[in-house]
Amino acid sequence: MGTVNYADLAHQIVATVGGEANITAGTHCATRLRLTLRDEAKADTAAVQKLPGVITVMKAGGQYQIVIGNNVPKVYEELTRFTRLGSDDAAPVDTPKGNLLNRFIQLISAIIQPILWPLAGAGLFKAFLSLATNLHWLDAESTTYAILNASADAIFYFLPIFLALTAAKRFRANQMTAMAIAGALVYPAVVALASATTPVTFFGLPVVMMSYTSSVIPIIIAVWLQGYLERFLSKVLPDAIRNFTTPLITLVVMVPLVLLTVGPLTTYAAKGISAGVNAIFTFAPWLGGAIMGGFWQVFVLFGLHWGFVPIMMNDLATQGYTLLGGPLVAAVLAQAAATFAVFVRTRSAKRREVAGPAALSGMLAGITEPAIYGVNLPLKLPFYFGIAGGAVGGAIAAAGGSANNAFVFPSLLGLPAYMAVGDFTLQLIGSGVAVVIALVLTLVFGPREEKDAPEAAPGDASASTAVVAPTGETVVVAPVAGTSVPLAEINDKVFASGAMGQGLGILPTDGRVVAPVSGTVIAATRTGHAFGITSDDGVEVLVHIGIDTVQMKGEGFTSQVTRGQRVEQGDVLALVDLDAVEKAGFDPTVVTIVTNSASLGAVSAVTGRTVAAGDPALLITVGASVEVNA
Repeated sequence: MGTVNYADLAHQIVATVGGEANITAGTHCATRLRLTLRDEAKADTAAVQKLPGVITVMKAGGQYQIVIGNNVPKVYEELTRFTRLGSDDAAPVDTPKGNLLNRFIQLISAIIQPILWPLAGAGLFKAFLSLATNLHWLDAESTTYAILNASADAIFYFLPIFLALTAAKRFRANQMTAMAIAGALVYPAVVALASATTPVTFFGLPVVMMSYTSSVIPIIIAVWLQGYLERFLSKVLPDAIRNFTTPLITLVVMVPLVLLTVGPLTTYAAKGISAGVNAIFTFAPWLGGAIMGGFWQVFVLFGLHWGFVPIMMNDLATQGYTLLGGPLVAAVLAQAAATFAVFVRTRSAKRREVAGPAALSGMLAGITEPAIYGVNLPLKLPFYFGIAGGAVGGAIAAAGGSANNAFVFPSLLGLPAYMAVGDFTLQLIGSGVAVVIALVLTLVFGPREEKDAPEAAPGDASASTAVVAPTGETVVVAPVAGTSVPLAEINDKVFASGAMGQGLGILPTDGRVVAPVSGTVIAATRTGHAFGITSDDGVEVLVHIGIDTVQMKGEGFTSQVTRGQRVEQGDVLALVDLDAVEKAGFDPTVVTIVTNSASLGAVSAVTGRTVAAGDPALLITVGASVEVNA
């Protein structure tokens, strides 16, 4: 296919199909850019087919399908940079699928991802500052400390502004307006209202205030709603005034709306939870400790921890200590220990680069944002193991009456604040148990990520890695049980023509789809209907479950693997509800294509017979070694 500049290709596609005004919606599947056009007659199909990087064009199911191959996500990404594709009008392909919890975790992780490195660096900076002040190398009252602390703490304090930028990209909202909304939430005068002694009102409406500094969820909700409001305004406002009235109306509506809704909901929930936990401490301290130790990081994630802060501060002022703080050391250290276990266990260099400093800043300074958002929450199991360790360790610490007599970040450096009240030995034991539980569980049961897949350079059509195709024979097994049929009989013109490569189809009798070769997953759609695998000997295989099943948007499909993961022949790729596919009116044929077959040699298919998953299906006979792009 040669070298393709994806940005140029994206612009050329839009131009040749009649311009953006002719595109009403768009998405992509494993190999095709799928556009819905207002008038297909305006599309110059012959010109589209001649574009470098385009294999062919077909029209089916009311869609104008441009077949590009494995690199279609790169073209789609470029399209979203200068068109409205990917907004609500064209359901973005990267919308998280699965149950509500998984979708929430994927969403938060995606929004946090762009600022992970600054978070990790700033967290480490704060850890070293805490160490310096604890060892009296630096006076915490000095102007030098004030300047350094501002440098380290700013990204955490103003976290909503950073998240506004990344969330706006995710929700296709105006980035500058989103940052203005976040800026209002952390504006000094608004922050001061959270501790005001007089009632706060907005045109007579009572406003229950909370501190939005360092918060995560409120700004994400705000930007999500902002996207809807802006798209509505863009449709109803006249062109002459739209550019300045859209942000004007958005700011007038969104800032009060967040303060009037998110603040009260969060505050009331936080106060209710904190009052309940505080009551539990009076008759069952170990239970209160288990709740605080286990769920403290969850409370922080939703901003509910602010409900505990006034109680803690009041306890410190009236009795000189607070029992609510006793279990928090275990909570923080458990999450940091799980992060360290990921650092030891993972084969992903990118993950390890985040996990190392994140674990250190969590242990030393109690700064867990890089650990939670960059490592534990995206991988899920380490986060759960951290909760388990924190719950057990927190229960032990609380059973000993552990409490802090100063307001400190729960961490190793903050331990001196826990020495004066309660049994300090049990505090140490509880913290140690929390670390051991989270560390061991993550080391034994945590995800073992594979090495990062090579990334293509901008504008490069390949993965920038030359491999030598093997000589001899390679066997590709059937990915599913059923009846094998020749490629030409598949009910899809592109697959049937062999334009994507040689292969076969299988009419499935079972919904268990397995890897036809051993190798690395180079593509895995979020909808769970298509997977690309590069085998250990350089064979590139596409497994496409059903025809046009991308339109099911993941319903009935449960993916079992992710991009970059190592799979062995026979490992489960996906579980498919075949009844759901047929009820939706789609052909369930599982297509297996060797996408680089033209560079390898002859491909013979075993067709016209019943096969079981794992039976030989394709035989690739390779001639002399040739260099191909992988």
